Amino acid sequence: MQSLRNVVRTAATIGAALALFTGLSTSAQAATGDFTYVNVNEDRFTLHNPQNGECFLLISGARSAANHTNTKATVFAEHGCEGARMTMQPNTSVNFSSAAPHSVMFG
Repeated sequence: MQSLRNVVRTAATIGAALALFTGLSTSAQAATGDFTYVNVNEDRFTLHNPQNGECFLLISGARSAANHTNTKATVFAEHGCEGARMTMQPNTSVNFSSAAPHSVMFG
């Protein structure tokens, strides 16, 4: 009887650990690849494997951008991922002719 309890307790512990590990590994997903942009001052920046769902500031606004990640990138006119938006599909690039976007979100 004692050994059966030990087996059940061990199995429950392993199951709980596996569920915790699996839950953590899927909750924090990142895009794979690089998102690069050149700002209005001609400075070049790279976001490497950016987190999905997180808003990133595009310093001084982007003049051009290249989305070499495996997920879509949505660029926004304003800081904080607000205002007018444009979606960039994976492996695309764009030159912004008039209004430079100031933030981006992936996923």
